[in-house]
Amino acid sequence: MPQQPRVEIVYCRQCRWLLRAGWMAQELLSTFSDELGEVALVPGGSGVFEIRLNDELIWSRHEQGGFPEIKVLKQSIRDTIAPHRNLGHIDR
Repeated sequence: MPQQPRVEIVYCRQCRWLLRAGWMAQELLSTFSDELGEVALVPGGSGVFEIRLNDELIWSRHEQGGFPEIKVLKQSIRDTIAPHRNLGHIDR
C-alpha cells in the first residue's frame, strides 16, 4: 500500500505562529481528509514559516514573503496529490 502524502508546517515559536499553523493544518485536513496521511506541526525559530509536501518545500515565508493564502495553498497541494479534484468555490 503506497504511503499517503505528508504535509509539514514549520512555524516560529517566538513569533507565536502556532495558531496560524494549526488553522492551516485544520483546513488542509478538512479539505483533503481522504488524500492526506498526516499534517505535522514542527516548532522552529528565527521567523520561520515553511510548508513542505513530502519533504518538498512548497512555501517559505522568507522566499515568498508573508504567508500563503489558504486558497493558494490548497490549490498547490491539490495540484500535486489530486490534480483532477475540484475544490468547489476555491477554484472559481
